[in-house]
Amino acid sequence: MIYEYLVIAGYFLLILGIGFAFKSMAKNSTSDYFRGGGRMLWWMVGSTAFMAQFSAWTFTGAAGKAFSDGFAISLVFFANTFAYFCGWLYFSARFRQMRVDTPTEGIKRRFGSQNEQFFSWALIIFSMINAGVWLNALGVFSSAVFNADISLTIIATGLTVLFVSVLSGAWGVVASDFVQTLIVAIISIACAIVALVKVGGPVALVTDFPVDFVMGPDMNYGLLLVGTFVFFLAKQLITIMNLNDSFRFLNAKDTINARKAALLAMILMGVGSIIWFIPPWASAILYPDAATAYPELGNKAGDAVYLVFTRNAMPLGTVGLLLAGLFAASMSSMDSALNKNAGIFVRSLYQPLLLKQQKQVSDKHLLNVSRLVSFISGIMVIAVALFFKSLKELSLFELMMNVSTMIQVPLLIPLIFGLFIKKTPQWAPWVTVAIGLTVSWLMMNVFTPELFANWIGLEQALTRRESIDLNLMLIIIAHLVITAGFFCATSLFYNPEKDAHKAETERFFDDVETPVIADFEQDDYDRQQRNKLGVMVIIMSVGMLVMMLIPNPLWGRLMFLGCAVIMLIIGLLLKHSAKKEPTTTTATSSLSKKPCLE
Repeated sequence: MIYEYLVIAGYFLLILGIGFAFKSMAKNSTSDYFRGGGRMLWWMVGSTAFMAQFSAWTFTGAAGKAFSDGFAISLVFFANTFAYFCGWLYFSARFRQMRVDTPTEGIKRRFGSQNEQFFSWALIIFSMINAGVWLNALGVFSSAVFNADISLTIIATGLTVLFVSVLSGAWGVVASDFVQTLIVAIISIACAIVALVKVGGPVALVTDFPVDFVMGPDMNYGLLLVGTFVFFLAKQLITIMNLNDSFRFLNAKDTINARKAALLAMILMGVGSIIWFIPPWASAILYPDAATAYPELGNKAGDAVYLVFTRNAMPLGTVGLLLAGLFAASMSSMDSALNKNAGIFVRSLYQPLLLKQQKQVSDKHLLNVSRLVSFISGIMVIAVALFFKSLKELSLFELMMNVSTMIQVPLLIPLIFGLFIKKTPQWAPWVTVAIGLTVSWLMMNVFTPELFANWIGLEQALTRRESIDLNLMLIIIAHLVITAGFFCATSLFYNPEKDAHKAETERFFDDVETPVIADFEQDDYDRQQRNKLGVMVIIMSVGMLVMMLIPNPLWGRLMFLGCAVIMLIIGLLLKHSAKKEPTTTTATSSLSKKPCLE
């Protein structure tokens, strides 16, 4: 285990180094702290958009689902890919063109200050719940690796994330996301290749899977699997492309970079939807008892199958890399949540309160308050994760899906449909959320899958898996029909003469259709990003090269060498691009364009 500890220690030093390296870029203003001043390059924004939808749950709860059910789990991630495709096609550019620093400022421009206040509190609370789920997933896995107490693991990890987020704001968050994307990619690809070799190739992976690879076990109704996927497309679109999650693209330096970022996230998610789950699929063949290897985890024991594969099939040191990838995934999700919460609280709750009291404060004061809010949010997320740890009867997959469909979907429906339904009364968004939460409660407690099965006269009783999948599908359908239908129907009650927010709404929709163009000062920011991250990636490649010294078989040492070479090339390319001076043509064209008005 000594090698695993050294790898983890090196990873944490790298992340802390990123925090210090980008500290200076986040200290000038709250805009820099919340979204990097809207000056980030597409590959950084695309990485954080991808990592924001990626967490330790992918390697734990989702991997456990892949181990037991086969291909079905990939459908959830294909739905994420579809959402980012829609982002590239339509949403990402319009989110960047809102010309705001925080998501709730965009909500204010669209729906007015009352809805800004309502959604500010609601989104802060929900993001803490969501981040708590992610941190809990990491705690489950880490405790199995180190034979440590889950609670202690959750606290230690949460405090590390807290440090980076508080220190360097959005710059540190996004920069660490880029580095963490590389870590996740390397460990995923390496594990997938080894898994395919050990299992005998992709054909053997499918044919030798213990149960039907596509349908999985306990699935008597194939139409249910198809229906779940179709409605998951709609669900993931709602939960990824909405005004709250616009923060993914507010960092981009212009409209073009926002669209490129969505395209990058789509490609990464599409490829990852298969690669991530090859090891747990192979484990079902190679290590059929993997789901019981850690009985101390209770009902969550099946969520550690990735660890079982890595310990049995991969060279020494890979478990440390895998855990680094898990830390990367959870930290990226959690630090984004903390940074977003700070922006929402300061811009939409704290600053308006000061204005009502006619108090004038400096931007530096608001920056200090932002750091304090990030700290407090981090402590609260740790508390939520500790609470979820006590829910032993739920697997991580069920916990994630329940939180997402019951709370997240009704909260976000007005924030995506409001981009298309322009004429809605001021009360429409928050009343829609109230109705949506009521719908969630009714679908969980009254209109159950068993009741639905009796209504349509199913001949066979539903298995537990079918009941869970049908319940998720019915909740999504109910929200699409009732919750979203109600929001759209509120346009019938819209009276333009009584809409005091009409003029601002019109300006909002004018802005979201007007491209943002980077100003002539952007070149210096571009070079700083490339230079700082180039250095970090080179340092990481050196660390990977040192891992060749671990006593492994030749193929294991060569694996680390290949990973180090790839990372070194990426780092050198970033450093080389940072040295390039802008040409006269580029500078002239930049000056001739109308800069964006933030």
